[in-house]
Amino acid sequence: MKRTAVKNMLEMQARMNARVHEHWIDQDFAWYRAVWIECGELMDHVGYKWWKKQEPDMNQVRLEVVDIWHFGMSALFKTESSLDALADTISAHMTNEVMAHTDIHDATEALAHHALESKSFSVPLFAALMKACDLSPEALYRHYVGKNVLNFFRQDNGYKDGTYIKLWNGREDNEHLVEVLEKLDDAAPNYPEAVYEALSHRYQQAV
Repeated sequence: MKRTAVKNMLEMQARMNARVHEHWIDQDFAWYRAVWIECGELMDHVGYKWWKKQEPDMNQVRLEVVDIWHFGMSALFKTESSLDALADTISAHMTNEVMAHTDIHDATEALAHHALESKSFSVPLFAALMKACDLSPEALYRHYVGKNVLNFFRQDNGYKDGTYIKLWNGREDNEHLVEVLEKLDDAAPNYPEAVYEALSHRYQQAV
């Protein structure tokens, strides 16, 4: 994965976390716990119930991978962290040959197990999950930017105080985000602003 893309994502994540708590790094939040719980949510979208018919919803699976990435990146920050050094490390792990977990269930469980056992986050195991889900680095970046904007949108519309409405016309905001991203050019310089504007338009129509 390109180092510039990694650094952009790290900067965006730091801004989002600071929005929630100014001194978020020093709080030592349990990011690993959010990682394994998101892994469970990913499993719901893949399907694991052999006793009933299930069809994987790969759009939602990939969005769950992006959610995991939010918490995973956050777990890698330290008070003395250099963004440049951290971006170099992540980029190297993403570029190297990843572990061969071709099954999504196996790759998800490997990442969740590592999070629970070490209370940390493994970039190589995350890269293996991306590969299992057929999520390219470019797609990760595109969807990460979209989800980061959605998180800011949620905060701007009452997420923290509980007044935000997550279901728009009977569908979760994540589902609306997928449709918005399909219609926008992620190479445009105003891509984040365009995502925010499109979400705002849908939200106002729904609520």
